[in-house]
Amino acid sequence: MSDKSYLEWPFFEPRHAALERELDAWADAEMRGAHSHGADVDAACRALVRQLGAAGWLRHAVAGVEHGGAGAAIDTRAICLIRETLARHAGLADFAFAMQGLGSGAISLFGSAANRARYLPRVAAGEAIAAFALSEPQAGSDVAAMQCAAVRDGDHYVLNGEKTWISNGGIADFYVVFARSGEGAAPGQTRGARGISAFIVDADTPGFAVAERIDVIAPHPLARLRFTDCRVPAARLVGEPGQGFKVAMATLDVFRTSVAAAALGFARRAFDEALAHCQQRQMFGQRLADFQLTQAKLAQMATGIDAAALLTYRAAWQRDRGERVTKEAAMAKLTATETAQQVIDAAVQIFGGLGVVSEHPVERLYREIRALRIYEGASEVQQLIIARELLGAAPAPPAA
Repeated sequence: MSDKSYLEWPFFEPRHAALERELDAWADAEMRGAHSHGADVDAACRALVRQLGAAGWLRHAVAGVEHGGAGAAIDTRAICLIRETLARHAGLADFAFAMQGLGSGAISLFGSAANRARYLPRVAAGEAIAAFALSEPQAGSDVAAMQCAAVRDGDHYVLNGEKTWISNGGIADFYVVFARSGEGAAPGQTRGARGISAFIVDADTPGFAVAERIDVIAPHPLARLRFTDCRVPAARLVGEPGQGFKVAMATLDVFRTSVAAAALGFARRAFDEALAHCQQRQMFGQRLADFQLTQAKLAQMATGIDAAALLTYRAAWQRDRGERVTKEAAMAKLTATETAQQVIDAAVQIFGGLGVVSEHPVERLYREIRALRIYEGASEVQQLIIARELLGAAPAPPAA
């Protein structure tokens, strides 16, 4: 079991440490075998959402006690600790929790009172599955290249276009969909951050279809979506018309830090597995742990994990204080996901042949970590965000 002294860091309050310990004990009892979800990933994910909801953990993924949430606002440190803990036990459980938060996050932050009351209690109870539909075939990292269109028609908007790489695609009960509606954009503008709006689209809305299911190396529900003259009530707008880019970025600022936390969970599990293995594996008359090369590898792994954890929980703490964390969240996600990839790769190497046996814990982690360096902003995009924030805050050079 990983050293939990980090729970005593000043970023946390006693309630956070208590939350982590309670969840860890629950997951140890309830999540055994959850990583072996068989061929029907959809059914496994639905079951995990129900299980997490029934146990009360999904309350932390939504805002508003009156809507089933754990507090008035989303506690970033709490969702990070939950994601780290679940990721350490079962990657699909972390995914199920995270998507309930990300998929409904825009509603928690910007939804009307009616929409918060309609959707959030069911998300918190695990009775409705949420999804966040932002990416398109030609607009992934470059959100401003979005082409999916929304045209106002009386009391409705009519959506046409596609979304892809949508987690929970095919099993979600509703999707928060971002489309170019034109409000606030310059005449004829078809690119840029202005003129994008966010809408809640129920899965049974006519004109909405799952165009393709997508299989990836760490199985989870993923799909390409199609909208064909899909009529969405204007009352399902999230935030103000034309402010969808702001809605998307604010939502990602909350949950991007939690991606770093999930990476930490994967890294800690890999480190625990490697540390235990090298202390009992005999080679050339001594333990694998007795070799200086192994010790150097363990030292690098442990140091990287602590560095990533410091950045992750600094960002979460700052956001819970009401501070802007665009740069800090990007630093956390970049460092934690890249470090976790290195830690897990080192764990595979320590296990040798066992490390590449299908469904061995470190082999599974090797597949699970890879996507985290891409989704919710690839590592290269995080570097651009960090540099942009630094340059924007830098004082102008003196005149020559």
